Amino acid sequence: MNKWHKIGMAVGIGSAAISTIHIINKIIFSTSVVTGVTVFNNKLNYKWKFGNIAYTKTGKGKPILLIHDLKNTSSTYEWKEIIKKLSKSRTVYALDLLGCGYSDKPNITYTAYLYVQLLDDFVTDIIGKRTDIAVTGDSCPLAIMACYSNSMIFDKLILINPENIGKSTLIPNKKSNIFRILLNSPIIGTLIYNVCMSKRNIQLYFKDELFYNSDNISKAILNAYHENAHLYGSSAKFLYTSTKCRYTTASIGRAISEINNCIYIIAGDSETNIDLIIEDYISINPAIEVALISHCKHLPQLEKPDALLKQFNIFL
Repeated sequence: MNKWHKIGMAVGIGSAAISTIHIINKIIFSTSVVTGVTVFNNKLNYKWKFGNIAYTKTGKGKPILLIHDLKNTSSTYEWKEIIKKLSKSRTVYALDLLGCGYSDKPNITYTAYLYVQLLDDFVTDIIGKRTDIAVTGDSCPLAIMACYSNSMIFDKLILINPENIGKSTLIPNKKSNIFRILLNSPIIGTLIYNVCMSKRNIQLYFKDELFYNSDNISKAILNAYHENAHLYGSSAKFLYTSTKCRYTTASIGRAISEINNCIYIIAGDSETNIDLIIEDYISINPAIEVALISHCKHLPQLEKPDALLKQFNIFL
């Protein structure tokens, strides 16, 4: 066999492998969303300048905006146990951030500033009056910076298991840029994403990071987070790439110290390093009030919704 036959065979094998991976990716995306567990009937649409934003509006009373964690697996579903009860006394808005859930997932680099614009525009255009805001995890810096840039449209700010202040200062480096290029590749990058977003890996993430009691991790919750990670096909990976490569971080120390909004932290007492995180926030702004929920980690709105609602009633 001469070298041209070898090259031809190698090209043929490579093409077959790429075609196979492409088919596998398509099957994964199509089968991951068949349950429709995250579908909500009262979905509304906000035509924002960077894409359509899915949101819900429920109840009557002073408005409150609920914002899920900044993860490609997250969505309004995170608040499903809270919205119904909270809407008895409040007008509850909950949105899917750009790149999440049923909102558009454009092929762009997602940044903290992009989301600050989204929150500002959404409150101005859709809510139309000063609103309280409750926000989870990695989305906390977005809400903090939104309040800092336009405090007149936001009232009380509830941070649920907020991000470490030190983590918020991390920026992209050479290694993260290489990882970004790899993940953004149309076939191999998509396969890597699908492996990372397998139901098994999501389940392990819940056990290790999100829930205190693994018995509380229902099949419906796992299906929802797995579905969120695959809605709209391979477009779902672009936010994952931006968060992993640190494009969504924002330095929040100055904002925490200078904003005049009432700030409350509600945290699971078993959240990783939560005591140090709270200490850092209070050292910058001693006026911050804190409440801990026992036997709980990152998502009290799903694991201990009644306990979280009790704290909402106290603070709001």
